[in-house]
Amino acid sequence: MPLTEFLTEATFIFQRLDWLSVVDILLVTVVFFTLFVIMRGTQAVVLMRGVIIITVIVALLSAFFRLRAFSWLLRSTLPALLLAIPIVFQPEIRRALERLGRFSNFLTIGGVESSATSPEIECIALACQQLSDQHYGALIIIEREAGLQDYVDTGVKMDSLVSAELLVQIFIKDTPLHDGAVILRQNRIASAACVLPLSIDATLSQQQFGLRHRAALGISEASDAVAVVVSEQTGTISVAHNGKMIRRLDSARLQNILTAFHRPRDNRLFGWLKASPKKQHEVG
Repeated sequence: MPLTEFLTEATFIFQRLDWLSVVDILLVTVVFFTLFVIMRGTQAVVLMRGVIIITVIVALLSAFFRLRAFSWLLRSTLPALLLAIPIVFQPEIRRALERLGRFSNFLTIGGVESSATSPEIECIALACQQLSDQHYGALIIIEREAGLQDYVDTGVKMDSLVSAELLVQIFIKDTPLHDGAVILRQNRIASAACVLPLSIDATLSQQQFGLRHRAALGISEASDAVAVVVSEQTGTISVAHNGKMIRRLDSARLQNILTAFHRPRDNRLFGWLKASPKKQHEVG
């Protein structure tokens, strides 16, 4: 009976397990678990789930019913499948590698802080409030650990001091620099009218997010930057970070949130042991 043979082989394998084999299996499990955690929330999860289901079904059919032709087809197409996966999952794999690279920030003793200091944060909050009152759209990106030079190069170089008046002037409607994002670096406005990647989250269309909000989420998914958005339609102020968006902010709350991002977090490796305030995630 195929089932009896399968149980016999499984028993034989378990009898030969030693501590080194257990460690080997645990390492492989950790690698796959890490990959799934990194890809969580992306479209690659659905595709990967389908591949895993098909692989398990084929393996069980081949093991129990000795389907020689089917097994040969599986062995023949497996190399092609391994080559196709990087092509199909190219955006997700690139994003996963970027997240893995930024994971090193949590292993450092000193935390990562925003490049904006308190005076600049006050200027950003004041400018966003004025733009919100007048229903002028705005998108302000604060660079942190990950460099944004590729996106800085898409805009108009400025290298100027941050001021509320200048930010308001940039985003006034029909001015040359209002369409695009402003990127702040080292307490200065590095560039304006920058082009950012849009978020690929398929659920955003259902929440009626505009291009500015999709761009804010896109840059927060591709880097550790903090994005501040002012809606042209509603005047709503929002902050995006790490693929999440906090909406319906006023000037005071915006300043508090940006200050929290600016504040360095000491000893990230053991920071989870300390009590932390509750975070508000208001999406939609």
